[in-house]
Amino acid sequence: MRTRIISGAVGVLLLSAVLYFHDTIVLPIAVAAIIAVMLFELLRAVKLHKCVPVLLAAEACSIAIPIIYGVLTKIEYDGNNVIPKYEFLAWQTCHTYSTCAFGVTLLCAFVIFITWLKKHKEIRYEQVFFVLAVMVLVPNAMTTMVRIERMSGLFYLVMGLCGAWIADTGAYFSGVALGKHKLCPEISPKKTVEGLVGGILTTGIVYAVAFSVHDGFTVGNALFAFVTGAVCAVIGTVGDLSASMVKRQIGFKDYGKIMPGHGGLMDRFDSVLFVLPTFYAFISAFNIG
Repeated sequence: MRTRIISGAVGVLLLSAVLYFHDTIVLPIAVAAIIAVMLFELLRAVKLHKCVPVLLAAEACSIAIPIIYGVLTKIEYDGNNVIPKYEFLAWQTCHTYSTCAFGVTLLCAFVIFITWLKKHKEIRYEQVFFVLAVMVLVPNAMTTMVRIERMSGLFYLVMGLCGAWIADTGAYFSGVALGKHKLCPEISPKKTVEGLVGGILTTGIVYAVAFSVHDGFTVGNALFAFVTGAVCAVIGTVGDLSASMVKRQIGFKDYGKIMPGHGGLMDRFDSVLFVLPTFYAFISAFNIG
């Protein structure tokens, strides 16, 4: 328990330092580093981490997506004019980001397919398509951290992350105090229905209070925030269970050991992968932030 607490405290300090420099290139670089570790852990899970071409292609994609987005979309406003933060990127637009990101992903996928053709006796199709899936899912989902900060600011980025982690905390304490009915015993024996409900209510209430303080209280804002938090808590549980199911099927206890007592970064960000895009969709659809 002591190791877990110390490891968690170090993780919080590192995350706080990154968030302090949220409006600089530090954020996309940090997100790229997180994605790179997550991709390595996932490739290790399907025994492709030692296949250098596949590993390099997946890592190149994982690093490029947040960096490209972080650089190309960092803009400032001068009256009615949009001014790029970095003068040498005066040609940048969101369309340019989409084109670059698609090009990088396609190139990396091409490298993986070529490697598969050369090593078809060693690499199976399910390994290849797993890598392709996570190579698209993880970088794009985690880059939502940069999207939210660039479009809405630090508060909304913190709330997006909290949508996953508050639910975990609320579910844990609710489960310990009231848990009787197992949610998915074969996938995650410790999760309970009571814990899930507690996580949903906790996240919804925290969101309602936080949004009311930040944006001003109205019944509509508070209700919207509560619903957003509740949905994020449910989606986060789906993400957590999905990652746990993969571990069960491949026989892993944890994806990695980078955080002693917590496992790997995939173990810490599995629910975030699903929550951040969901949160981003909510605030974008309703023009919040």
